[in-house]
Amino acid sequence: MIGQWIGNENISSNDIYLFHEGNSYHSYRWMGAHPASEDGEEGVRFTVWAPNARHVGLAGDWNGWDGSNDSLYKIPESGIWSRFFSGLTTGTFYKYHITGPYGETFLKADPYAFQAEVRPATASIITDLTGYRWNDGAWRRKAKAPYQKPMNIYEMHFGTWRQKKDGSFYTYREMAELLIPYLQKMSYTHVEFMPLAEHPYDLSWGYQGTGFFALTSRYGSPHDFMYLVDQLHQAGIGVLLDWVPAHFAKDAHGLRQFDGSPLYEYADEQKAEKPGWGTLSFDYAKPEVRSFLISNALFWMETYHIDGLRVDAVTSMIRLDFEKDVSQYQRNEQGGLENLEAISFLQDLNKTIFEYYPNALMMAEESSAWPGVTSPVHLGGLGFNYKWNMGWMNDTLSYIEEDFEARPSKHNLLTFPICYAYSENFALPLSHDEVVHGKKSLLSKMPGNYEQKFAGLRVLLGYLMTQPGKKLLFMGGEFGQFIEWKDQEELDWLLLDYETHRKALAYTAALNQMYIEQKALWEFDHSMDGYQWICAHDVNQSVISYMRKGKKPGDTLIIVINFQLQHHVNYRIGMPKMGQYEEIFNSDRLEFGGEGRLNNDVLKTEKKPWHEQLQSVELSVPPLSMIVLKKKPPRPRKPIVSQEETAEPKIRNKRGRIKK
Repeated sequence: MIGQWIGNENISSNDIYLFHEGNSYHSYRWMGAHPASEDGEEGVRFTVWAPNARHVGLAGDWNGWDGSNDSLYKIPESGIWSRFFSGLTTGTFYKYHITGPYGETFLKADPYAFQAEVRPATASIITDLTGYRWNDGAWRRKAKAPYQKPMNIYEMHFGTWRQKKDGSFYTYREMAELLIPYLQKMSYTHVEFMPLAEHPYDLSWGYQGTGFFALTSRYGSPHDFMYLVDQLHQAGIGVLLDWVPAHFAKDAHGLRQFDGSPLYEYADEQKAEKPGWGTLSFDYAKPEVRSFLISNALFWMETYHIDGLRVDAVTSMIRLDFEKDVSQYQRNEQGGLENLEAISFLQDLNKTIFEYYPNALMMAEESSAWPGVTSPVHLGGLGFNYKWNMGWMNDTLSYIEEDFEARPSKHNLLTFPICYAYSENFALPLSHDEVVHGKKSLLSKMPGNYEQKFAGLRVLLGYLMTQPGKKLLFMGGEFGQFIEWKDQEELDWLLLDYETHRKALAYTAALNQMYIEQKALWEFDHSMDGYQWICAHDVNQSVISYMRKGKKPGDTLIIVINFQLQHHVNYRIGMPKMGQYEEIFNSDRLEFGGEGRLNNDVLKTEKKPWHEQLQSVELSVPPLSMIVLKKKPPRPRKPIVSQEETAEPKIRNKRGRIKK
């Protein structure tokens, strides 16, 4: 076919200017391949940034993948190449045929392509994202700040949550019919998908991408994914997406040496290389790369109605020495180890996101003690509104893996995390990274026999749900997946044929529902007003007790957790107020797989000071259990009624005299 050049009137000088300034926040609207009509002809306009290329052509089946004669034209002094090709239609495969600065030629996928071939093929696909009719307007209109709302996230890998009998994947559209009823039954508020941008290697789980604007074709079309998100929103479930601006894959068709020179990556190899992952870091100092990445974040929210992003590997972005020995990095110009341009990029990213989507979720997976991750940019913070609490996760999992006799010596792992629980806006993750590559499943981490492992899992999940911070659980943890995550096979749903696993699932569903219903568990997640220790020091018995508080005093909950095998029949704890308390949740219920050792009777406080409280109660605390108590509201007083009001009404005649 023959390409026709008819100018670049669809690309404004302002677009180009903003792109080079790092402020083109919707660059995907004009970069890449866009079906168009120009001068009365239907076709596609292609636009690509390749400033160091000698030549850029368009390659496909029509020219034997040789774009020498189908040239794009370089817009003067811009580094951008563009051309309208008539006759091309959606569904056509293409690549850019690039001649580098030294005369070498190679094929590259379009960095701004909206779709790509199913791996192992690597061509980009001309795709029109318009035409889907959304029906989630009510969901988007009611979006509010998340801080005093419940947030319980189900993290899942799309390809291995469920698979068809032949091992093939469900499509995005098919998944809607399976996933949504399950999330509703389990009372999850959000689902978080591990990365869905195009990536060549399944076992990277999407974290080593090549097509940042291309929804992976493994599971279907862009409109299929829009349908899934739309249906989730209509069901009242928020949608989060793992997003990876920290690095990209080195595959030949991807971003590496895109125009024959380091373009998207740093020219300095020490800054570019991520040796632990075999990937390349983006060059955050380049304004064009910033335009690319910020546009990409907004793209997922605008095009696919994603409610928020979990930003992966933030520590690797902001630390020059991340997982490197001293020979692999250099300090910045100020003598520090911070990547100053990455910090500036993240601040610009978050400012921009919240300008367009004030109630979006921007969650940082930041694994160090970097201060101010969720502080506002104007106060010097990175500007996220949530941070994964990796310290809590590591301490908690280290503790629950300890044998019972060793737990008293590790009691600080339970008590120390509350010291920094309010230093950031935290989400508490029990994520995929902790149940793979030999780390064992949550259930298998537990010490003890079969029944004790399940009791331990119930305690862990109960501890998660009653601590301050939003919640995240990786798929399989909710029903006691025994084997760690097998990242090529579906979860072991066959385990639900066994009563113990069915009861574990019932426990998680009930726990999630209790979390939604009890405002004290989420209204003050980010305020010290929402938490108070009752007893943090029962070291030898490995029992902790604390209060979670809501806006109303009557919402206060008392939580008691026993991490040991001893049954405390008369365990005394201090109570904040005199009155009657009832047990509203107990992980030892028979229907959860426990032994049914409950506090069925109302617990009445005694005027016996305990735990620095003026009153206390005794209760039964089963082995490996989590108990939630709540004060019974006082009975409403009966109104005082006078004798005259209670007497039978007197009947009078027409003259007003009482009839006898």
